Amino acid sequence: METNQIFETIRMIEEDNLDIRTITMGISLLDCIDADVDKACEKIYQKITRCAKDLVSVGDQIATEYGIPIINKRISVTPIAAVASAAKATSEECIKYAQVLDQAAKTVGVNFIGGYSALVEKGFQGSDLALIESIPEALATTDLVCSSVNIGSTKAGINMDAVKNMGTVIKETAEKSDLGCAKLVVFANAVEDNPFMAGAFHGFGEADTIINVGISGPGVMKRALEKVKGETFDVVAETVKKTAFKITRMGQLVGQEASKRLDIPFGIVDLSLAPTPAVGDSVAQILEEMGLGSVGTHGTIAALALLNDAVKKGGVMACNHVGGLSGAFIPVSEDAGMIEAVENGFLNLEKLEAMTAICSVGLDMIAIAGDTPAESISAMIADEAAIGVVNHKTTAVRIIPAKNKKVGDHVEFGGLLGSAPVMETNEASSADFIQRGGRIPAPLHSFKN
Repeated sequence: METNQIFETIRMIEEDNLDIRTITMGISLLDCIDADVDKACEKIYQKITRCAKDLVSVGDQIATEYGIPIINKRISVTPIAAVASAAKATSEECIKYAQVLDQAAKTVGVNFIGGYSALVEKGFQGSDLALIESIPEALATTDLVCSSVNIGSTKAGINMDAVKNMGTVIKETAEKSDLGCAKLVVFANAVEDNPFMAGAFHGFGEADTIINVGISGPGVMKRALEKVKGETFDVVAETVKKTAFKITRMGQLVGQEASKRLDIPFGIVDLSLAPTPAVGDSVAQILEEMGLGSVGTHGTIAALALLNDAVKKGGVMACNHVGGLSGAFIPVSEDAGMIEAVENGFLNLEKLEAMTAICSVGLDMIAIAGDTPAESISAMIADEAAIGVVNHKTTAVRIIPAKNKKVGDHVEFGGLLGSAPVMETNEASSADFIQRGGRIPAPLHSFKN
C-alpha cells in the first residue's frame, strides 16, 4: 500500500468514524444435538466456550496492532429451533437453550450471540412453533441473546401463519422487556453468513466454524462526497466505488488476520454501511450530501440506489468473498440523520418502506405506539416480506412497540441502539387480511430450475 493511502486510512479512522463494526464467529451446533435438553445445553456451552475462547482477545490484539477500531465481537450459531427439535423441546424447554447461549456469550466476553432462530418460510416442523412462542420470555430473561425468524423466501413464498404469529410475539416481547424487540428481527430471504445483529445465525451450508466481518464507514463516505460537491452523478458513483474499495480492503485484512490467529476459516466481508447515533456517521447524511434537502424527500430512492450499487461494485473488487447483507442500513434509531428527518416530518413509514426495495435490510429499529394492534405489525412484516420475495432480496422488520408511548414521543435505547421518535402507523385495520393465514405463493420468477 502506498504511503499516502496509509495516511488516508489513518485519517478516516481518526476523523470520519471508520471502524470494523464486528468480527462475528459462526459456530455450528449440529454436533451438540441431543434428545436430552440438559445434555444438549451442556454440549452447546462447552463448544461455544472452546471455539470462541480467544475471539475477544484476538480482536483486541488486531485493533491495537493495526490501529483499526473493532467495535464488536459476536457469535452466531445454528438456528436453535433445529437443535431443539431432537429433544422435541417445549416452549419452556427452549428457554433453557437461550439461557445457555447467554451464559456462554458472557463467559467468552462477546457483545451479542445470535441464532435463537427458526426458519419457517414454508411451514413449521419440530420445535419451530415452540421456539417462536418462547421468544418473549427468552429475550426478557437473557442479556446478549438475539433472535430471528425467517417467514418467507423467493423460492417458498410467504408463510402467513408465521407472519400472524410474529405480530403477536413482537407485542408480547415489548410487554416483557424494554430492549427485547431490539434483539428480534423477522426476515424474508435470510442469509446464512450475516455478521450483523440481531439477525445473525450460522447457516446449514457453512463450515463448522467461520469468521465473518462487518465493516462500517458512513462518515468516510460522506467526507469523500464533500470533495465532489456539484459534480455529475458519474463522478459521485465513482467516488463512492473507490471509497468502498478502501473500506472493504481494511475489512478483508482484519478478517484474514483473525482467521489466521484463531485458526478458523475466513468467510465473508459484509459491505453494509452501518450507521451509529454519532454525529457524522449517518447514511441519511450521505444521501443529503448528494443534494437532497432531507432524506425522505423526492429523489431519496434514486440517491439510495446509486449509493447501494456503487458500494457493492467497489466492495467486490476489493474482496473475493463478499456476503452477508452488503447494502446500506437505514435503522432509524441508530442514524442521527434519519432521526432528524422523522422529527422534521420529511420521513415516514411509507417512504422507509419504499427505500427498502433498494437497500438493506428493511424497517429497522423503528419505534411505534405501544397500543398498535398485533395485526398491524404482522401486516408491516407481510409488506416487507413481499418486497423481498418479489425482488429476490433480503428484507426484514425490527419494530419496537413502545410501552405507554404515542406518536411524537421519544424512546431511548442507549449505546449503538440510539434513540427513536415514535412514528405514525396507518390506523385502518389489517385484521381480516392477517386472519386469513395460509401461504402467499412464490412468485413466478422463482421457478428457475
